[in-house]
Amino acid sequence: MTARVLMLQGTGSDVGKSVLTAALCRIAKRRGFSVAPFKPQNMSNNAAACADGGEIGRAQAMQARAACIEAHTDMNPVLLKPQTDRMSQVVVQGKAVDALAASDFLERRYTLMNAVMESFSRLTEQYDLVLIEGAGSPAEINLRHRDIANMGFAREAGVPVCLVGDIDRGGVIASIVGTKTVIDPKDANMVRGFLINKFRGDPSLFVRGITEIEKRTSWPCFGVIPWLSDAHRLPAEDAVPLSRPLPPSTGRHKIVAPILSRMANFDDADPIRLEPSIDFEWIAPGNSIPRDAEAIMLFGTKSSLGDLDFIRTQGWDHDIIAHARSGGRIIGICGGYQILGKTISDPSGVDGESGSAKALGLLDVETVMTDTKRVTPVEGKCARTGEPITGYEIHMGQTTGPDTQAPFALVKDENEGSRSPDGRIEGTYLHGVFSSDTFRRAWLKGLGFAVDDGLSYESEVEKAIESLADGVEVAVNVEALFSVMAEPGWSPSAS
Repeated sequence: MTARVLMLQGTGSDVGKSVLTAALCRIAKRRGFSVAPFKPQNMSNNAAACADGGEIGRAQAMQARAACIEAHTDMNPVLLKPQTDRMSQVVVQGKAVDALAASDFLERRYTLMNAVMESFSRLTEQYDLVLIEGAGSPAEINLRHRDIANMGFAREAGVPVCLVGDIDRGGVIASIVGTKTVIDPKDANMVRGFLINKFRGDPSLFVRGITEIEKRTSWPCFGVIPWLSDAHRLPAEDAVPLSRPLPPSTGRHKIVAPILSRMANFDDADPIRLEPSIDFEWIAPGNSIPRDAEAIMLFGTKSSLGDLDFIRTQGWDHDIIAHARSGGRIIGICGGYQILGKTISDPSGVDGESGSAKALGLLDVETVMTDTKRVTPVEGKCARTGEPITGYEIHMGQTTGPDTQAPFALVKDENEGSRSPDGRIEGTYLHGVFSSDTFRRAWLKGLGFAVDDGLSYESEVEKAIESLADGVEVAVNVEALFSVMAEPGWSPSAS
């Protein structure tokens, strides 16, 4: 079996490619196709652990869920995880292989095309359809000569392209027409049409705009997709959406989380912020942590030492320590757990710049970074309540100290994480634990919060995927879009 394939590329980052790919995966599944997502190269610290022991971008795991299949490392063969402004960990087919400066990666990234094509080939042999997501924009022509994420991949693999433009940010006519103008004509010939995403208001008011784009590009429009509010209920690919205000909350209990500079797996917050009784707030850099917060969450980071310094630069260390001294509750997950300890040491610079530093000292534990990266799904139970927990680990470093004797969880009858003697400060390496409904409710009740026992997080995610698929199916000429799909090796001259 050889799959038919289609690639969604965007006029820029955050135009909605990830969500649209997920919606189209669900639409294809509804129509009886076996379908898989694929992203050749991703740059994100939001990762998911696969059952085969590797990691991929969180968005591809969400897309696999929309396709009703298990996430696999072939779905995102190259993942870049920024750990400083100029350095990223390079994950190839699920395994961390190197840490490279941006300039070094740009020089070497085309050598990763073999791994990309291997993974792509395996997927096309297993499924009816493969829906591919690009990264950034094909109009970044300064990077085109070594591109493996957009047109470089499309041309190498022979994949037709649909271009996605975001009308909500403005300038969508110029962004689509401009893309056609600046890219190589052979690249432009790979584009079969375009989609307009995030439209607010009456689509009939944009008919002339569509006409102008079609006239100037010779690309047909496959649809104008309205602003779909359920998109915010799905895990985000990167931290860009965190700068936008959350929908108004009527929750009675305030939980906050500072936005770290290298924050990772912040979708751990999603089940908490969907709880009706919780007023959840992201704290942006430059703002203090509000004194009326009842609990603080510190999420993962790709550079614990770097974000420890970032916390101090923002003055958040004083806010967090004051919160703890006044009896507030704090939980740190992964890198956030390390930051709550006494010291962090990274002698080899495996998680950013080498060095060591005193941490916040709210847990009596110390962390040493090691070359070994642990990536695995996890099942266990809460050490305090006995409630079952499912989650995953993605981390480098080992944490030891007296407070580990009062664990956060028990995994295979072994202690995991730490709790302070008064139980108000907690740390764990387990991501995704708040998706476990009974544990989440018990944890919130342990904070003294009133909790609605009716929320099923997994059901909410499923509803959001279904709602997005419904919205896209109404707005898009799916038959026309799917008709331009082709087997790998396609070329415009053959169409």
